[in-house]
Amino acid sequence: MSSSTRRDLESGGGPSKRNVSYTAAPTSYVFDPEVHWTSWLVPLFVAVNVLVFVAAMYVNDCPRNNVGFQGDCVATFLRRFSFQPLRENPLFGPSSHTLTKMGALQWDDVVNHHQGWRLVTCIWLHAGVVHLAANMLSLVFIGIRLEQQFGFVRIGIIYLLAGFGGSVLSSLFIRSNISVGASGALFGLLGAMLSELITNWSIYTNKAAALFTLLFIIVINLAIGMLPHVDNFAHIGGFLTGFLLGFVLLLRPQYGWLEQRRLPAGVHLKSKYKAYQYALWVVSIVLLIVGFSIALVMLFRGESGYDHCHWCHYLTCVPTSKWKCNDS
Repeated sequence: MSSSTRRDLESGGGPSKRNVSYTAAPTSYVFDPEVHWTSWLVPLFVAVNVLVFVAAMYVNDCPRNNVGFQGDCVATFLRRFSFQPLRENPLFGPSSHTLTKMGALQWDDVVNHHQGWRLVTCIWLHAGVVHLAANMLSLVFIGIRLEQQFGFVRIGIIYLLAGFGGSVLSSLFIRSNISVGASGALFGLLGAMLSELITNWSIYTNKAAALFTLLFIIVINLAIGMLPHVDNFAHIGGFLTGFLLGFVLLLRPQYGWLEQRRLPAGVHLKSKYKAYQYALWVVSIVLLIVGFSIALVMLFRGESGYDHCHWCHYLTCVPTSKWKCNDS
């Protein structure tokens, strides 16, 4: 799957953030009584993201608005859809000014100018063709399979809430730059895949292989987020939101109706679900409500996440002899 980039152009139009994630489909089930849905929501999400990018390029109109200090527009044969100079945006996309105008996530606008809608609009914007292609390939690879198994309602809820959760956590820690991209939502789908495997553990074959593969993919992608110019807080926020939502929305009955029918008359299974599934459902609901409530209160009070977690900067960037880390 793709490494989803979430925040991207620096406020001054510097290099964008990139990151990519990869995933594999879980193994087959021992018993799966559910009907497979036709996937239409995920393709719709892809279409909307592409259309929003085209609209951003139309608004950007590089030949008219580029001041020329960063170089000439790229692919000028596209006329007003041509890209910003590569020194400003190496991902072949619009300027940071255009992205901000169209709803990119920016801490000052959200907190001081009461533009909370940016927490949602930013997940539909992308910094460039490279960024858009990486995220959309990831969404198709993961999202279509999940929608076929669980339906558009549950997958749509996970995608949107995970994207929102990634935006909130990113805003708590990142203040100096803008953020755009669907990486929080995409990591949410990864998190939901992991919790779905855990809560439906008994109906999987090749459990250990499926768990190891998925954990390996998640660890690799989160490790990529520790490189400079990658907003790992959006990844972590989306992943945690999706992980908890998976326990709530992606439960499967551990005893199927066919098994129930084979029982003698008058004998019934105690429950379609196991006790640990109910426990995980309740705990996840509580953690989601409490987590979002605390994070939103902190955000709109203008508090910084670093005030309560001094070591958290290591989650998004680990300094080495090759680079330094800062708030941007």
